[in-house]
Order: sequence, then C-alpha cells, then structure tokens
Amino acid sequence: MSTPLSYHTYHLALLHSLYDTLRAQAVLMEQVPEESNLLFLERFAELVDAMERQEHDSQYLGQELLCQIISRYPQIAHLIPRDLLWYFGGDCLHFMPDEEIAQYQLLDEHRAEAEARGETFDWAQAKQLLQS
Repeated sequence: MSTPLSYHTYHLALLHSLYDTLRAQAVLMEQVPEESNLLFLERFAELVDAMERQEHDSQYLGQELLCQIISRYPQIAHLIPRDLLWYFGGDCLHFMPDEEIAQYQLLDEHRAEAEARGETFDWAQAKQLLQS
C-alpha cells in the first residue's frame, strides 16, 4: 500500500503533468505565434517552481494561467485536471458547474476534519470514493 500524497504534493504532481502535456501539444504552436507560446510556457514553469517552494503568490499565478489556457487554447482546456481548478480557486471556479463545486467543498470539509483529528487524508482516494 502506498503512502497518500499531501494535498499540496498531489496538486503539484497534477501541475507537473499538465505542464508536460502543454509542452507536448503541437496544437499550441498552430493557434498562437511561437514567441507567445514560449513566454506562456516560461510563466507556467515559474508557476511550477513557485508551487515547489510553496510560495503564497503561486495561487494567484495559478488562477491566471489556468484561465489563460481556457481562453487562449480552448481546444485543450479539457486537459486541465478539474482538481487544479478547485485548488487554485478564484476565477477558475467559473469553469466548474455548481454540482462539481459542491463535491469539492465536501471533499475539503472531509480533509479539514481529518487534519483536525491529526489524521492523514488521501485526497485522491476520498475523491474516488465520493464519485463511486
């Protein structure tokens, strides 16, 4: 049995995966001038670095960049893990239906309760249980 990832580590792994996916997408190069794509990917790399250092400002940069993916590259917006929209919150929540937000609120409540009891909370497992 594997050890559950912390809430932050879980979302950082999703962010790394999204970054790798964006870099691999040839679609990016077709829709927007290459220089603009490179600048966007540089900013995304900055976000990953800021998240790794657990900088508070990474929340705002994450919101901004995820919203930019949806507006600049709508053809790949579906590749954004829904968990990242919830994690960064703010304007990202506009892209989530109310029912989905309610599910994530419930997960957050369960996480807070587990942490208050000093227990480890496995976000991925809890999410999977809630959806089954």
